[in-house]
Amino acid sequence: MVVVVLAALLGLSSIFVVDERERAIKFQLGEIVRSDYEPGLHFKAPWPINNVAKFDKRILTLDTRPERFLTGEKKNVSVDFFVKWRINKPDIFYTSFMGDERQAGLRLLQIIKNGLQLEFDKRTIRQVVSSERVQMMEDLTIQGNNEVSKFGLEIVDVRIKQIELPADVRNSVFQRMRAERERIAKEHRAEGQQVAKAIRAVADRDRTVLLAEASRDAETTRGQGDARATEIYATAYGKNEGFYEFYRSMNAYRTAFAGQQDIMVLEPDSEFFKYFGSDVGN
Repeated sequence: MVVVVLAALLGLSSIFVVDERERAIKFQLGEIVRSDYEPGLHFKAPWPINNVAKFDKRILTLDTRPERFLTGEKKNVSVDFFVKWRINKPDIFYTSFMGDERQAGLRLLQIIKNGLQLEFDKRTIRQVVSSERVQMMEDLTIQGNNEVSKFGLEIVDVRIKQIELPADVRNSVFQRMRAERERIAKEHRAEGQQVAKAIRAVADRDRTVLLAEASRDAETTRGQGDARATEIYATAYGKNEGFYEFYRSMNAYRTAFAGQQDIMVLEPDSEFFKYFGSDVGN
């Protein structure tokens, strides 16, 4: 019975299972002999000849408190970020950190923080907040992988969740941005007023030219009309001088006696009354 139990224990100690979420390393008398196990059932010599260490194969998350960094303008910003990483080569990982994921996370955090500071040194606040934020995260992932590959780690992604100004500098930066916007607005207003004056000057000049040309054309047309009228009168007068003179006298009478209170003191034999009592016009 004892032999059977010992044989069973010996058989169980010679078998180990690697889950699909794990990576495994086999040691022989403390020395790594294999680290490329696929998921499934595997065999080994009983302890203490062989022993197996297993590590998480899944993507891990490193998320810490926001950190402060200096931008290229020497302004402090508070950055909240996280890192997605995994163990890529378990044998190198074990050699580097004795299989301690916490130590690996601390080393990884320091590498990313150094990389962030280098990236912020190259940029202004406006650039890191908007235009170059995505590029900065991509550069961090590439540079970080160059650093951590020697530890058997792989950085899957670096993400900046939030970038904020510390409260002690937020107001000063806001006031500076407001002053900058006001300066730009004043420049735009000044440029607009200058353009408006130029437009008004051109409009006034065009108006003066148009009025002068219209007045000139009107005088020309009026002169031509008067000349034509004079020509017509002269032609008509030439055909019947007596009638024309009579017609003109009648118009003069109509105009002179248009009002009931009109009074004219003239001699009866005045030239003005030449046709007043005459029947020459008949």
